Amino acid sequence: MRGKADPRPTGEGTTSRTRLDRGRGALGPALELVHTGRAPTRAVLTAELGVTRATAGAVAAELEALGLIRVDARPGAAAGSQGRPSHRLSVAEDGPVALAAQVHADGFRAALVGLGGRIVATAPGCEVVDADPAKVLGSVVAAGADLLRETGRRCVGAGLAVPSAMAEPEGLALNPMHLAWPAGAPVREIFAEQLRAAGLDGPAFAGNDVNLAALAEHRHGAGRGARDLLCVATGHRGVGGALVLDGRLHTGSSGLALEVGHVPVNPGGRPCHCGSRGCLDVEADPLALLTAAGREPGPEVSLLKQADTLIREHYDDPAVRSAVAALVDRLGLGLAGLVNILNPDRIILGGLHGTLLDAAPDRLRAVVADRSLWGRSGGVPILACTLAHNSLAGAAELAWQPVLDDPLGTLA
Repeated sequence: MRGKADPRPTGEGTTSRTRLDRGRGALGPALELVHTGRAPTRAVLTAELGVTRATAGAVAAELEALGLIRVDARPGAAAGSQGRPSHRLSVAEDGPVALAAQVHADGFRAALVGLGGRIVATAPGCEVVDADPAKVLGSVVAAGADLLRETGRRCVGAGLAVPSAMAEPEGLALNPMHLAWPAGAPVREIFAEQLRAAGLDGPAFAGNDVNLAALAEHRHGAGRGARDLLCVATGHRGVGGALVLDGRLHTGSSGLALEVGHVPVNPGGRPCHCGSRGCLDVEADPLALLTAAGREPGPEVSLLKQADTLIREHYDDPAVRSAVAALVDRLGLGLAGLVNILNPDRIILGGLHGTLLDAAPDRLRAVVADRSLWGRSGGVPILACTLAHNSLAGAAELAWQPVLDDPLGTLA
């Protein structure tokens, strides 16, 4: 005979497991909310997930047990607040990390990056980039492995940022022209091989440096809260662009979207590496500024550092002002064309372009507004990037993504 259901309450452990089972599918979304700073308290987490307070508590407890977040059970009420204060949520400062690496024309760097885009440790950057990608990536992985040994952190995976269009799904660097690497170099495969040789587990990823900068800025910096975010930046050489749509990086059908460096802005201008003339890539990068200002580039520091210092310390020089005006006009013309096509709700500028914005904000915004239909209709906010090492942070985002998608399956 089938017995009657036992009316007695279950134990607290069973109840917690039941709540977690109901909210298991919310672990990833919950972690992403804390990771991006959108759920600073358990009350906000409950509202954002659309679950009960008990389920949100069980989800937060599981993420804490995995070593990913911290739950402050005694936060103390804010002055003037009413009711019981909610537990504060934050990423675990001593939690796992991703190994992030960046290679650019003037060197490379390795770092360990935790949740929340926090750079935990960095290795001294190297200023020499060999023409053999295997040698460079072997060195940067060795630097990252040293950081992991020194810190004793668990590594969830590794991400690499390179100044080249990246063809997917193969992970090929199609045009690493500023690195003297061969076109079509299989950098993701080489990166993965170097990680295995160093005894490092976890998945390996690689992406375009400006794409990754945009991803990091959207989650943790000047692009936070934007729905359709356009990022344009010049680092050490050349100009790159990226687009984030509805919170996701838009890379096109094969990873090659938003090659904005080859938008023509000065017909009859400088020859470009792509075979055309007057592209943004050669008309609005550090070398273009130094040339326009009549300065001979020196070997002591990077071109980016030289151009940035020239603007910040010598802007009163008429030649420097004239060079800034010329680059701002070309950059503004390129941005206006992109605004007409993409209609973003925010533009963020990185590298030297952020410095140009600081030097001549009104001029740049006026050029964009005058030359773009949507700019005239209401204006598009133009801001400077705010993260100091956004490409490194973005490379780490690639490695963190599997954890954000499935924390329990990835780490348990």
